[in-house]
Amino acid sequence: METRNPRRWWILVVLCLSTLVLVVDSMALTVAVPSMTEDIGASAQDIQWILDSYILVFAGLLLTSGSLGDRFGRRKVMVLGLLLFGAASLAATVCTTPGEVIAARVTMGVGGALIMPSTLSILITVFDEEERPRAMAAWGSVSMLGLVGSPVLGGVLIDHFSWHSIFFINVPVVALAVLAALTLMPESKGPWQKPDPLGAILSAVGMTALIWWIIEIPQHGAFEGRSLVTLAVAVVTLGGFVIWENVTPAPMVPLVLFKHRNFSGGSLSLTLVQIGNGGLLLVLTQYLQFVLGYSPVKAGLAFVPLAVAALIGNGAGAGLAAKTGNRILILSGMLVMAASFALLTTVDAQSGFTVPAIALGLLGLGAGLAMPAAVGALMSTIPEEKAGVGSALNDTIQQAGTALGIAILGSLLTSTYSSEMPADAPEQAKQSIGGALAAAQGDAGLIAAAREAFTSSMTTTFTISAVGVLAAAVLATLVMRDSKPAAAPPPDAALDMEPAASRPLPPPYAPGPGGPGSSVCPTWMPFVPTVECSTGSRWFFPT
Repeated sequence: METRNPRRWWILVVLCLSTLVLVVDSMALTVAVPSMTEDIGASAQDIQWILDSYILVFAGLLLTSGSLGDRFGRRKVMVLGLLLFGAASLAATVCTTPGEVIAARVTMGVGGALIMPSTLSILITVFDEEERPRAMAAWGSVSMLGLVGSPVLGGVLIDHFSWHSIFFINVPVVALAVLAALTLMPESKGPWQKPDPLGAILSAVGMTALIWWIIEIPQHGAFEGRSLVTLAVAVVTLGGFVIWENVTPAPMVPLVLFKHRNFSGGSLSLTLVQIGNGGLLLVLTQYLQFVLGYSPVKAGLAFVPLAVAALIGNGAGAGLAAKTGNRILILSGMLVMAASFALLTTVDAQSGFTVPAIALGLLGLGAGLAMPAAVGALMSTIPEEKAGVGSALNDTIQQAGTALGIAILGSLLTSTYSSEMPADAPEQAKQSIGGALAAAQGDAGLIAAAREAFTSSMTTTFTISAVGVLAAAVLATLVMRDSKPAAAPPPDAALDMEPAASRPLPPPYAPGPGGPGSSVCPTWMPFVPTVECSTGSRWFFPT
């Protein structure tokens, strides 16, 4: 019987720290945009590149970095990513031009791509099936706390210091994570495999082009001008990647995973959820600040109900997973999430914060129940030697879903807002609610019209979110299956097992290199169960 790693919960702390630094950086940066824009003289295009350059590099390199972790060692790749991320964060604290900040963000994207797949792949190799739900729940809870707390932290740091401080805060967290990883965490890697450089290039170019196309949809349209060229590059390279990975003898990504119901169902349902969630922070932060007049710090604190409810949902889900199975948790959690989005569709300019607070609590509870269960069911289908690239595949799919959600819902929010504004409103006021408040100059009528138009566009946006999450719930219920525990061998078989040398070998399998009864096991065969003989040899039996 395989013994559990005695340091596994300390290893989980390291993984949570590594994930936390990515979440805090991304969310805190959004709060720093106004002061950064003024300090370094950044244009709107510069700010877009500061935000998007990280996403492009991060999404483009996820699959390749997951494969590198399986090949060279997941701890090694994660530590390298942390060092890159920390060094780039330190460099960003002395940046004085938009170009320097963009270069730092690109390097941080490379580091983040090395960190993210390794954290989840190490988690599933360190924790067994029994403890994995609790570990996943804790990991998800820390991410949620970072998601909610980072805007507050960013606001406090900017109020007392400068925008540079949001990058400096990454440095001590990275240093602690690296030290703990080298001290507490064992190395893990998959068996040797021939490298797949063509697959790495195709996946990196294809995913970068896809995310770039999605990001540019609100500005340039989906099928116009350079967007069409970007889409063509994405389709050709990703199509070539799928074809190549199916014909090469040593594929970088095991696409056969999509034949597993839990992997394909979990991936698609999580993508739909991420599309629905993609516009949540984008919409609600604007509602809180532009409609209710909250400061950045107060707007960040407004998401506390989401974090508290998510912690409760995570704890309850971890305890219920073994009793009810993942599928029931996913369905119930996603239904609660859909209900929260439906509640948000009722918000108007006079609603205040009561309804959003209740909706955020429901959303956190539902996400706490559903998301760790969905990720756990998906990751349980991945063989241990492919944990890194399997985790990267999961991350990539969710990243694409998030980007697609932001693009679709952001574009929908903007177009609906513009159509709801009065025809005689200034052009600047029709573009965004922030532009309307700036152009109003005390015009109470224009301010009221902008707030009404924005909350009306919120209703449309959250309706689409609710539909997306409902579709995810239906898909998960129809496609996914709860894994059944392996049946224990009959007592007489365990007690009366003959020595391997005296038993006939079940055709067509062969014994280990040392012959029947030897202690040398034959080569491991993926997805084929093994039965231990009394001498330590392994015979392979078909399923």
